[in-house]
Amino acid sequence: MLDLTIVIPVKNEADSLGDCLDSIGTDFASQVVVVDSGSTDASCQIANDWGAEVVGFVWDGKFPKKRNWYLREHTPATKWVLFLDADEHLTPAFKSELSQTLPSTSHVGFWLHYTIYFLGRELKHGYPLDKLALFQVGAGEYERIEEDGWSHLDMEIHEHPILDGTLGTIRSKIDHRDFRPLHHYIAKHNEYSSWEAARFLVRSEEDRASMTWKQKLKYRMVTSPLAGPVYFVGAYLFLRGFLDGSRGFVFALLKMSYFTQVYCKIREARQAAGPDSHGDV
Repeated sequence: MLDLTIVIPVKNEADSLGDCLDSIGTDFASQVVVVDSGSTDASCQIANDWGAEVVGFVWDGKFPKKRNWYLREHTPATKWVLFLDADEHLTPAFKSELSQTLPSTSHVGFWLHYTIYFLGRELKHGYPLDKLALFQVGAGEYERIEEDGWSHLDMEIHEHPILDGTLGTIRSKIDHRDFRPLHHYIAKHNEYSSWEAARFLVRSEEDRASMTWKQKLKYRMVTSPLAGPVYFVGAYLFLRGFLDGSRGFVFALLKMSYFTQVYCKIREARQAAGPDSHGDV
């Protein structure tokens, strides 16, 4: 059993939580914790019946949000912590690679790779999905972003951990089995684009210094109306999204729309703030 705590933040995830927990198994990690934001469905009952620890979280609208709150208020006793979403499943290949890697590594954190499903089937091409979601307890926490008054998301979404040490990569993918309908995808990305625009407008020099190269590239691009089309060309042509057929085409279009929304929301906010708000974009 690995010296690892797996933390699953949830809110009304009864439809997917049981399968997520079953994919972990009872003999893989030292501890499995479900951090619940006031679910009104059977999420907590499912977690309790499985044998996971359930911790309640109520956000006060300020820092810290859910993941950092858990790290600060319920610091795991294990060496490692993995944050997992309820629709993410640990595959046998991932668990095997992790079991071989963690006991002897000198890294303090790992980038993880995930499958992407769209319109019911896995996409094999386009930009990969990866997150820095596995790290040593005490090596750092998710970046601090002051969001008082403009964010209504109670959990770190696009923030990444700021860690003191080197990072590695786990090559085997976590299976991100998100089969929710398209209206959920569109609504979620509308929220995310508003967050991205507000984040861009309040970022500081200290924030810029702690960003990953992908974040820096993204925030350079979203000041241009070409950000969306550039994403589309990269995903659909250079990264061969066209090999996923019509699903690859539509997925690239929707992501192009997402980045275009971020650009428009930044521009709209600056226009509303007046001529002294850093100029036009």
